[in-house]
Amino acid sequence: MSTSSPAALITPELVALDLVAADRDEATRHLIDLLAAAGRVTDADGFHADVRAREAQMATGMPGGIGLPHARSEHVTVPSLALARVPAGVDFGAPDGPATLIFLIAAPAGGDSDHLKILAALARRLVHESFRDSLRAAPDAATIAEIVTREVAPS
Repeated sequence: MSTSSPAALITPELVALDLVAADRDEATRHLIDLLAAAGRVTDADGFHADVRAREAQMATGMPGGIGLPHARSEHVTVPSLALARVPAGVDFGAPDGPATLIFLIAAPAGGDSDHLKILAALARRLVHESFRDSLRAAPDAATIAEIVTREVAPS
């Protein structure tokens, strides 16, 4: 194993299964806390403010039960993706109802191209119901991280 390889986009520690959240803010905060615990976010409150500012510009709900909050931030150390399965769903402003899969994309402030590559790759996969279903049916966080890494991580 090379210690110089970039950090994985997502790891099992960045996956929340069966998250219970009252609203999008609470769900997002839970994912931010996972990123902070993993050392990928240096200031959870600061990053949360950046994500909320981005959400205020435009809802990030997508058809198919998807929430896609994202932000570039000086508080992010490495491009990262945290994911939550929220069986009861939370409203991210999608036209077809609440999100049951939430993907939080965290990119460093200077990481414009990384952020866009992750967003584009994820969006291309999310249009496929089979991809969404595989994440909803995955038995554990490790399986979810493996599926996302295989399907989304920039090569």
